[in-house]
Amino acid sequence: MSGWVEAFIVIAAIAIVMQMTILLVMMLQLKKSLEHFTRLSTDLQARIDPILTRVNRILEDSEGRISSVMGDTAEITRLARSQAQKLDRIFTDTIERLQIQVIRADQILTGALEVVDEAGTKFRNTLWGPIRQASAVMKGIKVGLDMLRRQQGGREAPDVAPQDEELFI
Repeated sequence: MSGWVEAFIVIAAIAIVMQMTILLVMMLQLKKSLEHFTRLSTDLQARIDPILTRVNRILEDSEGRISSVMGDTAEITRLARSQAQKLDRIFTDTIERLQIQVIRADQILTGALEVVDEAGTKFRNTLWGPIRQASAVMKGIKVGLDMLRRQQGGREAPDVAPQDEELFI
């Protein structure tokens, strides 16, 4: 059994040396990768720093302008709102005045039409009434003269019906 223990110790020693070698190689590779990553990080930092510096400078320079633009925009919005409210008041007032004027014009026109209608009625009654009466008197005189002529001519009987019709016309 003593041969087995020695063989086991030799195998364990070889395994430990192999593990040590693998760990040493891994450490060297990790160190190499870490150096490479550090170089890349430094290079990237060297490239990004000027860009970040410029962006920071641009933002600092633009901050005042952006604030000014925002303030101007707010002022323009306030003025536009104020003007829109004034314009709304003007249009509302104009429409109300126009409605009042239309109502007044309607009242004046209605009154004028009523006066014209009343004057026309009075004119008809004043002028046409006497004209109708005069026309009726003239027709009556005509019928009377026609009757006198017929009586003188001897044709009294056949003309009785037309004579009645003339009185109704």
